[in-house]
Amino acid sequence: MNVVLYLLLLSLMIGGAGLAVFLWTLRSGQYDDMEGAANRILFDDAEAVAPAPPAQPPPRAPSVPP
Repeated sequence: MNVVLYLLLLSLMIGGAGLAVFLWTLRSGQYDDMEGAANRILFDDAEAVAPAPPAQPPPRAPSVPP
């Protein structure tokens, strides 16, 4: 019977901790923009899609025949 009381207290403590974490996430604003993250994954950034231009070597000085 004592084990049941310990488990009941333990489950209430875990539930209270879960509720406290949920309330903390509400206050910190983690659920403010629910549509933004869903829309962001659908569109690519323009910078990420365009390939970088190839690097060109510096111009050489004209060679003088000996």
